[in-house]
Amino acid sequence: MGEKALYIEKADAIATIVIDRPDKRNAFTLDMWKTLTSLLEELEADEATKVVVIRGVDDTAFAAGADISEFISNRSSAEKAKAYNDKSMEAVDRLHTFSKPTIAMIRKYAVGGGLDIALSCDFRFSAEDGIFAITPAKLGIVYNLTSTKRLVDLIGPSRTKEILYTASALDVHEAYRFGLIDRIYTSEELIEKTYEFARLLTQRSQVSIRGAKQMIRAILNGHTEEDEQIVQLVLQSFNSDDYKEGVEAFLEKRKPNFR
Repeated sequence: MGEKALYIEKADAIATIVIDRPDKRNAFTLDMWKTLTSLLEELEADEATKVVVIRGVDDTAFAAGADISEFISNRSSAEKAKAYNDKSMEAVDRLHTFSKPTIAMIRKYAVGGGLDIALSCDFRFSAEDGIFAITPAKLGIVYNLTSTKRLVDLIGPSRTKEILYTASALDVHEAYRFGLIDRIYTSEELIEKTYEFARLLTQRSQVSIRGAKQMIRAILNGHTEEDEQIVQLVLQSFNSDDYKEGVEAFLEKRKPNFR
């Protein structure tokens, strides 16, 4: 199931991870969490890939969380729940720490683990029919610390409490006001605008983009001063081919051609 329900499409320097289980609103099985980790590892190692988009196969859903029909078999005890949660968190954390830019392209439902996937991307672009929720309060589950911190970092503690306490669904405009998503498009515009933005990122210095991503992550993890690793991250950029190309392009009054 996992291999068929998740797959990669590539066009130029943009890779798309497609979630293809529309009959279940793209709800994730245990196998799908494992597959997501594998696909991210594959794309991390692929030098031709500069940007990754994650999307549902059609307009049915982005992802409606975990497949609850598996809970009896895979999460029927604390021990089984830990094994399941470890695999799902491994996938989400791998996405969160992915070195390249990531964009969640959302149509309809981004709920529970599906919203967790979206929140682990750098950007979230939604169609006007987007629906957003995190629902452990309807299932008697305590939401994990890592995902809760990610939510607090993004929208603050009060709005995080509202989302987790009430388990209520937000429409796209409420989600935008909360800061859960970055841009709203019509259903007709969403694909074009998402990939237009992705192409723009492929034209910029990947040294700069990946360095900025690493720097922002360090700040969110509590860094307030530059340690040796951060210092070297900045200094090494001056030795990069991107830096040489950027300076030459500026002096020659042309657009840089970053590789």
